[in-house]
Amino acid sequence: MQGNAALRKIWYCSSYPGGNNVTGLPLIFFPGLCSTLSCAATLRLHVFACRRGKHGNGLIHLVLHAPFTILEATMNESHPPWEELRDLIETGDTAALTGYLDSLSSQETARAISRMTEDERLNLFKILSPKDAAEIIEDIPEKQAAELVEEMPSAQAALIMEELDSDYLVDVLSEMEHEASQAILARMDREDAAEARMMLEYPPDCAGGLMISEFLAFRGEQTVQDVLDDLQHNRDEYADYHVQYFYVVDDDGVLVGVLRIHDLLFPKRSTKLTDIMIPSPLAVNDRATVRELDEFFEEHKLFGAPVVDEAKRIVGVVLPAAVEEALSNQKTRTFLRLSGIIGGEEFRTMPLWSRSGRRLSWLSINIVLNIIAASVIALYQDTLAAVITLAVFLPMVSDMSGCSGNQAVAVSMRELSLGLVRPGEIIWVLLKEMRVGLINGLVLGTLLGLIAFAWQGNPWLGLVVGGALGANTLVSVLLGGMLPLLLKRLRLDPALVSSPLLTTVTDMCGFFFVLSFAAAVLPKLNAVG
Repeated sequence: MQGNAALRKIWYCSSYPGGNNVTGLPLIFFPGLCSTLSCAATLRLHVFACRRGKHGNGLIHLVLHAPFTILEATMNESHPPWEELRDLIETGDTAALTGYLDSLSSQETARAISRMTEDERLNLFKILSPKDAAEIIEDIPEKQAAELVEEMPSAQAALIMEELDSDYLVDVLSEMEHEASQAILARMDREDAAEARMMLEYPPDCAGGLMISEFLAFRGEQTVQDVLDDLQHNRDEYADYHVQYFYVVDDDGVLVGVLRIHDLLFPKRSTKLTDIMIPSPLAVNDRATVRELDEFFEEHKLFGAPVVDEAKRIVGVVLPAAVEEALSNQKTRTFLRLSGIIGGEEFRTMPLWSRSGRRLSWLSINIVLNIIAASVIALYQDTLAAVITLAVFLPMVSDMSGCSGNQAVAVSMRELSLGLVRPGEIIWVLLKEMRVGLINGLVLGTLLGLIAFAWQGNPWLGLVVGGALGANTLVSVLLGGMLPLLLKRLRLDPALVSSPLLTTVTDMCGFFFVLSFAAAVLPKLNAVG
């Protein structure tokens, strides 16, 4: 099936008795539409779907080919989802509002919420139940969710936060202002608040910060019947748990064993858990890093791993999906820092002055660095005035060398993240990059030199710009390979600092090489000027 995400649910049969004869009736369901269709060979059907709201209907276009496989389905909505939500909020129809939100994908929900005003969002969450509101919160990024929750009264926010999974609850609280998060925790259920405070003490990118606190643990002397009774008695609470394993603990909460679900199916009901458990189960320390967790799940194909503290007490369970998301978030943060976006994620729904200030704090530093690079040109302005053609090649030399340096930066940062290189191995990295820089500098310099010669017919111009590019390429790859290691050793963020420093140095060196080489053979270049 191909089509717009607004087309929510389709059930159809791939074949029917009687071949191409009209003997079967596939049933096709859409939000607000239920049509019974039949076809022989090929059917093109245009249906106007009735939608709630005051702005009209959406056009659904279906292409059905025998044996009734849907090849194309698209819907062109007459107005976007946030306008639909505004209409439904005005009506106050909770059932219709909940149904429409259920029909939206996570991306559509986040987009719709971000386009609504603060008052509209508050009205929306007043209508919804805490559980339905929590589902919306989980559909949007943590930063945006935190801002949304901060807009609410703390009592209302607490009811919604109690419905969130423990890991997402902690993620949202950690993005909030301290006073706001504490006010919400004070209104929450005492046990839930205590768990959240415990998890907030962990760094976000470690097992303790990624784990969920919803897990099932039983004492070893309990029997299979005890476990089954507990599951039945608390079935409503446990229904939302991610249960793949049952954990066995001693009286102090120390993890001593694990049970798979099917381990409870066949033993006698009177069997003690210690008799059927897997002793000394695999576990991860609550301070394990994301990289260590990723390696753990690569080696052990588990649905989840128990998280234990220094005393071997189980404190939570970490899931592979949480580790994958954490790795993805790390890459996103690195990309944002390389792009000059500091202070975390930025969304266009954030306050204008906050967004502007976050960007200016970085851009203003770059003004200073560019002035330093441009000062080299001022020192050689007489040479540049004598051979104005050199101005064409200055940005080419600096930009191409900068690209080579950024490649070296990327390799060093990747190897640092994988643990393949350490900050103290600068000499080893320089020797490796030197060979690449010499080869690439020779090739690139020759190409640019030949282009300059072919353009102006002066071999000295080719030697100047080609030699400058070759020399600057070597400098840039050496610097690019070394900078992340050096910055890491100085406890600075390589992703944030490497790129602007590299750009400044490659620009300075590129300008210097071109203009100093030109000054050395200026009489030979006069014909070019």
